[in-house]
Parts: sequence; structure tokens; C-alpha cells
Amino acid sequence: MMIEKVNGDETLEQMEEIENIEIDLLLEAVYRFYGYDFRNYAFPFVKRRIIHRVHKESLSSISALQEKVLRNSESMMRLLSDFSINVTEMFRDPLFFKTIRTKIIPIIKNYPEIRIWHVGCASGEEVYSMSILLYEEGIYDKCRIFATDLNKDVLQQAKYATFPLDVMQLYTKNYLEAGGKRSFSEYYKAIEDKVLFHSFLQKNIVFAQHDLVTDQSFNEFDIIICRNVFIYFNRELQNQVHKLLYDSLSLSGFLGLGQREGMKFTSYGNCYREFEPSEKLYQKVK
Repeated sequence: MMIEKVNGDETLEQMEEIENIEIDLLLEAVYRFYGYDFRNYAFPFVKRRIIHRVHKESLSSISALQEKVLRNSESMMRLLSDFSINVTEMFRDPLFFKTIRTKIIPIIKNYPEIRIWHVGCASGEEVYSMSILLYEEGIYDKCRIFATDLNKDVLQQAKYATFPLDVMQLYTKNYLEAGGKRSFSEYYKAIEDKVLFHSFLQKNIVFAQHDLVTDQSFNEFDIIICRNVFIYFNRELQNQVHKLLYDSLSLSGFLGLGQREGMKFTSYGNCYREFEPSEKLYQKVK
């Protein structure tokens, strides 16, 4: 999609080439000035989100967006939000959580301490889902959940543990399909058109900003959940992030990916066994 109509002797191909150069320059400028590195994100995704932001800012070109972003940090935060895809829900893909409950928890439940990393946690729905699951399995008190995201605004939202009331019917359905053992409403209280989850579910959660592209490993984990993140990276960045996750996962630890993701064609594919292929759960074997 061209932002401007073709002018003069410029062809559509030339216009597209110009836009691609502008995108490269914008991403380089964002990295050098703000430290956020989107240069190896999947190019079609990046291009869609940048053009969306150009239109939302009522600008005529990507170059104009670059100037605005460099001179106005609020514009940069809006662009950052565009790159942060926060599609999530509690007990999303219930069979994924049911598999953790029935097949992984029995393996790790006797560990003296259990560390879990939710990568790209967004507004926290899946993190609180994990808290509920661990609580019901009687091991929450010895678990520590690290929930990270690039976007500090959605992290702040996650800390509130507050969600719209009108999605609770869906979340209750997901919870029951994931093997929930109680009444889901026991975990929250309704306040007008929102629900607030009980504070004990936050007790062992650490929310922190973390950039998979530029930041390093910060602990060793027994479970890493990184779902629907790799689909936004090119092959080079996928392998870079897989190294980070591999270095962060304990031997025999478990890695959960999204339904459209897998280990087969990565540099670390032979380091894992398919623990539950249908749910994209892998176990580190070397």
C-alpha cells in the first residue's frame, strides 16, 4: 500500500523502494536514539504497523514520521504500542494450560523452587491464568513467575489485575476447559463494569520490562512460555531469541510456543524433544 500517489515519472516499484528505504532509516533511527531494535522484525509486519501510524498521525510520508518520532517521545510511545501486539485472554488455548496442569506439573511439583518466565506477557491474562493453575495444584507458594514485555504501558496495566467484566464468560469457559477445579468467580470481585482479581494471585509475580532483542538472560527457568512472539521476527532474529531462551532454560525444562510456531527449522531444534506436539510444548534435552 503506497502512502502517496505516484508522482511525476516515479513508478510503483520506485515508490515501494523509497518506502522500504524510509522504513530502514526509521528503524535505524529508533534504535540509535531510543534503543528499541525492530530492525529484524518481520518486514511485512513492520511495514503494516508503520503505515498505520503514518495515517493515524495524519502525516504524508514515513520520513515525516521519523522526524516526529525523533522529536516527540509521545509519538515514539504510540509507535511502540503499534509494534506491541497484545492479543491475549485468560487460559488462551485451554488445552495448552490443561497439558501443563496434567503432564508438566506432575514432573516438577516436587522441585524445591519453580521458576517460570512468561515472555511477551502483554496485559497479564495468561500470567494470572498460570497463577490460578499453580494455586489449584498446591505449588504456588514455591513458584516465582517472571512476566516481561517490551511495552511498559501494558505492563502497568497487567499489574492492576483488572479486566473487563464482559469477557468473564469466555474466560470462565476457557478456565473450565483447562481443567479448572473451582468456581472461576472465586478468584475475582466485580466492580461496576470491571473485575479485580484477588491480590494473592500477584504475590509471586514479578513484572518487568525486557527486550528480547537487546537484553540478556536474567535467570534460569523451569518453564518458559513464549507464545505468538516468533511470528513477528525474521529468521535471523528468531535464532537469536531462541539462543536467549535456550540459555535461560534449565536442562529438562519446558518451552511453550504458539500454535503457528515450532522448533523444527531453528538452530536449536535438536536441543529439544517434542513433549506435546499438538500444544507446541517442548522439553530441553541437551
